[in-house]
Amino acid sequence: MPINLEVPKKHRVLIDQAHQVAMNMLRPISRKYDVAEHEYPKELDMLAAMIDGLSESGASEGAGAAGVRRDAATDDASVKNGANMASVTSVAEMCWGDTGLLLSMPRQGLGNSAIASVASDEQQERFKGKWASMAITEPHFGSDSAAIHTTAVLDGDDYVLNGEKIFVTSGERSDCIVVWATLDKSLGRAAIKSFVVEKDTPGVKVERLEEKLGIRASDTAVITFTDARVPKENLLGDPEINVGKGFAGAMATFDNTRPLVAAMAVGCARAALDLTRELLADAGVEIDYDRPAMLQSAAAARFLQLESDWEGGRLLTLQAAWMADNRKPNSLEASMAKAKAGRVGSDVTLSCVELCASVGYSENELLEKWARDSKILDIFEGTQQIQQLIVARRVLGLSSAELK
Repeated sequence: MPINLEVPKKHRVLIDQAHQVAMNMLRPISRKYDVAEHEYPKELDMLAAMIDGLSESGASEGAGAAGVRRDAATDDASVKNGANMASVTSVAEMCWGDTGLLLSMPRQGLGNSAIASVASDEQQERFKGKWASMAITEPHFGSDSAAIHTTAVLDGDDYVLNGEKIFVTSGERSDCIVVWATLDKSLGRAAIKSFVVEKDTPGVKVERLEEKLGIRASDTAVITFTDARVPKENLLGDPEINVGKGFAGAMATFDNTRPLVAAMAVGCARAALDLTRELLADAGVEIDYDRPAMLQSAAAARFLQLESDWEGGRLLTLQAAWMADNRKPNSLEASMAKAKAGRVGSDVTLSCVELCASVGYSENELLEKWARDSKILDIFEGTQQIQQLIVARRVLGLSSAELK
């Protein structure tokens, strides 16, 4: 099946709309909510309602970050550019505006992406319209999701959850939380399941909000669960523990959400490159795409290298999304996209600050903010190092026990 990584024609209207929103709605309030950390960006309510309307009408497939559910298998062998491709391209445009504000969008969180990826049709309908955050990380571990200690014990018609989650994006503002917990610690990875927990559930408490380097517009919470009773129908996916299948069911969520985070890095880095090109031109630095880099100034040569790296991250992101749309296993490609785009995003934005010297370092421009924002995109949804480990395991055909 051939793959064409040009932007699909049918998605260009959505992408153009996302770019206009980024330029005219997000950029003007970007600095405001970077300074006013933890203050909710009320301007996003209207935008979220508009995205909900587009998705409801079917006018813009994949509008927002939640449209990542794979199509059911069919006999149709034609190439598809569906919700995954639409989502990553529109998310990249929105992050050209502001990453923290995108992460603050009601009903467009990574929890929504998780629900869209693995929930049943009945659950999809029941949780429709909910703003879902995602709670995985705990105080004693970071990227090793298999080390989860939060427990879920079946008691009648409910699961009883106990544990603590940290770095929960939109943890205070969301309506519900997708919580990863273990049904039986002795059975290891296979017993880890995800549950949709309503925020008003007794025993659920937002303990505090974190103060952060970047994405300051987005609230990041610590949440505890103390004998929190969750209806058993809120478990996402198969409730049975399949030791043979292992962790694959839970980890499948990441195959859809990692390309989204990669797209965020692509968009943020593109913003830095666009502004840096303008600032270099104002300073008299000419970037000539028809001449070898070695024959140009050091600044121009460095800029060309950054653009080349960025393009690699962009193409890997599109490939991972395309494979999901066409029902192809994309765990390797999703991790490759996240690893490349995450690293490139951080390298590009920081290098743009360096190229623009005092202008890049000051708050007169957004370059320094983008450098701060981009770092988290190389960390959450699995760090750079974890992605490289996953890629190595896939390429070498080794298990997590064989290659640690």
